[in-house]
Amino acid sequence: MAKQTTIAAEISLKGVGLHTGQEVAMTFKPAPVNNGFTFVRLDLEGQPIIEADANYVVNTQRGTNLEKLGVMIQTPEHVLAALVGCDLDNVIIELNASELPIMDGSSKYFVEAIEKVGVVEQEAERKVFVVKDVISFLDEATGSEITVIPSDEYCVTAMVDFGTKVLGTQNATMKGIKEFKKEISNCRTFSFLHELESLLNNGLIKGGDLNNAIVYVDKEISAETMENLKTAFNKDTISVKENGILDNLTLHYPNEAARHKLLDIIGDLSLIGTRIQGKIIANKPGHYVNTQFAKKMAKLIKIEERNNVPSYDINKEPVMDIHGIMNLLPHRPPFLLVDKILELSETHVVGLKNVTMNEDFFVGHFPGAPVMPGVLQVEAMAQTGGILILSTVPDPENYLTYFMKIDNVKFKNKVLPGDTLFFKCDLISPIRRGICHMQAYAYANGKLVSEAELMAQIVKVK
Repeated sequence: MAKQTTIAAEISLKGVGLHTGQEVAMTFKPAPVNNGFTFVRLDLEGQPIIEADANYVVNTQRGTNLEKLGVMIQTPEHVLAALVGCDLDNVIIELNASELPIMDGSSKYFVEAIEKVGVVEQEAERKVFVVKDVISFLDEATGSEITVIPSDEYCVTAMVDFGTKVLGTQNATMKGIKEFKKEISNCRTFSFLHELESLLNNGLIKGGDLNNAIVYVDKEISAETMENLKTAFNKDTISVKENGILDNLTLHYPNEAARHKLLDIIGDLSLIGTRIQGKIIANKPGHYVNTQFAKKMAKLIKIEERNNVPSYDINKEPVMDIHGIMNLLPHRPPFLLVDKILELSETHVVGLKNVTMNEDFFVGHFPGAPVMPGVLQVEAMAQTGGILILSTVPDPENYLTYFMKIDNVKFKNKVLPGDTLFFKCDLISPIRRGICHMQAYAYANGKLVSEAELMAQIVKVK
């Protein structure tokens, strides 16, 4: 399994927001494992954090826009595409405005900034969703469709039909993420002249100029429009070249428009929050269909994770029975909540508890409708994790385990008398100085019943 990655050091850029025209200062910072991509608005009180999450997409007019608790992030797709294209998993992006800088309308400058500081591996394994079935999303109103099919790599094909003479049907393909930097990252955003006129008339693209967007001329330009364009772009002269492009901008590729659409797909699909191993085929893609597909994928992945309950053989000889557990842990009944250890390695542990009606806590929780308290499920997961951390010292009888932090606790299903509980704890980072940071899950009846991120420390008894 590949390891998660982040950037080796922080790096800052400045630019202008395409639609707001505001100057934006942006800083990429290294992030811890499982952080994903997160935006921090430094210009707002409390410096709110907005995760790059498809569920926060609120608008896809002229770009992808995120909103969480009233806080906006505008046009993040080119930055997100650069992060994915540089094979990154965890990055914090600090901003002093809502809109990310447009730069030259591509991901080129973001990629170059990342390459200056480099990428480093982290301890945790990268989570990848392996596509096993065909999954599609169709926007019936436009005919836009995105499909993912099984593949050995993450690859993308974009097929676009703009319905104009100046820019007809184009295709672009990325066979693997390693091609992004060279083949895709420098492909710039574009607009048609009729769209540009409407945007200018409505006071949009205040940060636009002829260096950060390709403008395809799909209609005759009147003298009035020409003057408006000169004013908008602060140019003395504007001309239309033979290839139908406004002014003197030179295309990097004949199919640069399709390649930029592919770039947008990569950025928008990063909002799924999980790496994809599969082939994306997009017909007439756009930010709306991209983000709707991302929402669908995120939901399917969450359902699969919830239903992907590991299977353990309870009849197999345990790694540690109750006697071995009591030799290692200081806990005793009724507060010893683990009966067996089924698996134990340097990075994970699996424990078991048979929940019976004789448990002391059922006397009061709840009489007539017994349910195992959630806090005791967390305690049982912690005791299982304690086995993992205590197994790393030669004299565990001389140590006690103490909680340091509990995060992201979720209770999914009830635990009742007669259930067999399985506890699985995986290290998030290596054990250092007796501190254990782990992700813990509890399963019963083929379902996830609870989960938590736990941090504990072993301390030598004086």
